[in-house]
Amino acid sequence: MADSKFEGKVVIVTGGVSGIGAATARHFVDAGARVVLADIDGERGAALAAELGSAAWFRQCDVADLDQVMDLAEAVADRFGGVDILHNNAGIGCLGGTTPELDVGTWHRVLSVDLHSVFYACKAVIPLMRQRGGGAIVNTASISGLAGDHGFTAYNAAKGAVINYTRALALDHAPHNIRVNAICPGLIATPLTAPIEGMGTLRETWERGIPMRRAGMPEEVARVVAFLASDAASYMTGSIVVVDGGAMAGTGQPKVADFMG
Repeated sequence: MADSKFEGKVVIVTGGVSGIGAATARHFVDAGARVVLADIDGERGAALAAELGSAAWFRQCDVADLDQVMDLAEAVADRFGGVDILHNNAGIGCLGGTTPELDVGTWHRVLSVDLHSVFYACKAVIPLMRQRGGGAIVNTASISGLAGDHGFTAYNAAKGAVINYTRALALDHAPHNIRVNAICPGLIATPLTAPIEGMGTLRETWERGIPMRRAGMPEEVARVVAFLASDAASYMTGSIVVVDGGAMAGTGQPKVADFMG
């Protein structure tokens, strides 16, 4: 066990069976927590729960369905007695073209999974946290919520909304000892970003725009999630933490020194 700073804590991770969610679940289990893996993928969920052992419990759940999310929270409360930490991580991407070309159904699906699910989970879990005397929520937003991208309109809209919703939650629930923060990953090597490998030189081009010149690893994001959920971040709420290898640090303007004699 890496440490025990989450010993006895009950953690829900949505989108918890791959990528950032799976890495976060592993980190919490190693740190002594009991982790609920909430995901629509039953096969992967069962496999990861078996790998992580008795500290992990998989619950199949479509986080875009309010009834399923409410049932999830009720089941977790019955099994573990409450919830201490919620990582709203479930999400999907969408390269759907500009607004005139974007299918309306795709728009609604992206917002349902990337935004509405965060509201649903918070609605279901915050009352349980109040009963425990407090808790911590970490929402996965994106640097695509801080600036726009070409052809990512639905994703940009959803992630931008998650960021400001995080701030509103932080204000509303600070009196209940519930801290709410968000992470904004950049390019992370996960199944969500795997399709770029088949798009010519896209990955190489993308990484050249990152000061650290590489994609991040899910474990690097998981460590930030765990920090925000821990007592080490006890005076942080409403914070939007960028985890992007420096991609958002610059303006995008050219390096003038390269053009000077």
